Amino acid sequence: MTGLVLESSTTSAKAMIYDTETGHIEVRTAPFVFADGDAAVQDAGSVFEQTAALGRQLCAGRHVDVISLSGTWHSVMLLDRKMTPVTPVYQWPYTGAEALCAELRRDEALTDRFYRRTGCMISAIYPAFKLMILARQGYDLARHYAMGQGTYNFFRLTGQFAETANMASGTGLLNTHTRDYDDEVLEFAGIGRDSLPRLVGFDDVQPLSAAGAAALGLPEGIPVVPCGSDGGLNQIGAGADRPGIMTFSAGTSGALRLTVKRPVLADDRSLWCYLSPTSWLAGAATSGCCNCVDWVRQRFFGRVSYEDIEKGLRRGPEDTPVFLPFLFGERCPGWNAARQAAFIGITARHDAHDLYHSVLEGVLYNLFQCYQKLCAAVGAPREIRLSGGILNSEYWTQMAADIFGAPMVCADMPHASLIGAAMMGAQALDVNADLFDAQAGKTVYPRPEMTARYAEKYARYIEAYERG
Repeated sequence: MTGLVLESSTTSAKAMIYDTETGHIEVRTAPFVFADGDAAVQDAGSVFEQTAALGRQLCAGRHVDVISLSGTWHSVMLLDRKMTPVTPVYQWPYTGAEALCAELRRDEALTDRFYRRTGCMISAIYPAFKLMILARQGYDLARHYAMGQGTYNFFRLTGQFAETANMASGTGLLNTHTRDYDDEVLEFAGIGRDSLPRLVGFDDVQPLSAAGAAALGLPEGIPVVPCGSDGGLNQIGAGADRPGIMTFSAGTSGALRLTVKRPVLADDRSLWCYLSPTSWLAGAATSGCCNCVDWVRQRFFGRVSYEDIEKGLRRGPEDTPVFLPFLFGERCPGWNAARQAAFIGITARHDAHDLYHSVLEGVLYNLFQCYQKLCAAVGAPREIRLSGGILNSEYWTQMAADIFGAPMVCADMPHASLIGAAMMGAQALDVNADLFDAQAGKTVYPRPEMTARYAEKYARYIEAYERG
């Protein structure tokens, strides 16, 4: 069986072709070209076309048996009744609803009820609140359809207005317990079921339409698997779709995800709980990760490589400033998109390398803060699988193991979400997917003496965080 996977991530198109008989896998990626350079507000048609073009290049001249899709959680746009987009796609970094969410969070009972029903906090990242802002701007939600980019891609390929519960669980409109849209929440958000995609399973495959076939250069009728979330599919592809294995993704943003058998919600609402393709995911996400490291490099070092910068790091945690990594606002654990970044404790003896070291620490302290919340809710995982841009730095990877005080199994699978989507495609055709068994890479172990030193610095971080 030969399958094609297409993914529209936040900033790039990805395509993978795989053959379950020969074991051949080929992946291509291409950054999206945005007219105004804003990844938070995108043109849905352009994103689809750039993704489809990459897939067309990859599968040119090849037979394809099934097509699977992957996309990001939390995107949304409005379309007219002819399915023509009338707004851009608002991706998860879009914070236009933050003032509304801050106002709503003042109602403690409302905030808690919303969280307990949906597994989502009242936060600007969620489509429920982006839709409320669009309504305040004059859009009549009853006269429009609403969907995210991944669901739009599925529509463009099949003509079907349908979404997996896995994708819908990241909207704030789905009841995480019933796996269905929540009527009370829909009424609160001001949108009806008729404006939302019908909910389907991953086995509800649809044939590639004539328009979809033209976009990909493939024959009509090829089964297309509905879109899954890249976060949920990552869990499948990383071999972490069973309890006890936590994925730790340190890419542009950061995320911790743990498969659970039932919905898990934190008493202080510091975590989220969505549906995975197979079960539930309890987790936390941060807005700042490799993007913060990119920022400090660009501002203070220019074209110097990360490797060369790290050669100049010479001070330990006790001798560098505290960094609050909220250059892009805060997601977990405090859900405050208005929170700002800061260096604390800078003196005249500190230089750019010290600030760089502080950024590496601060990003991990925020994630460790989330990790402690996750452990309190579901217990410590028996294994942590680390992936993302952090693996390009042995120094930062070792720092992660030291700060968490736990071994880090370095993922030997750079495109786990694509692998997860491929596995769903193979499953849809009832094909053995042994090809995709996750392979663990090297394990990096914590150094107890450094764990103790970072723990002292972490206490300073928490003190600074709590001061706001």
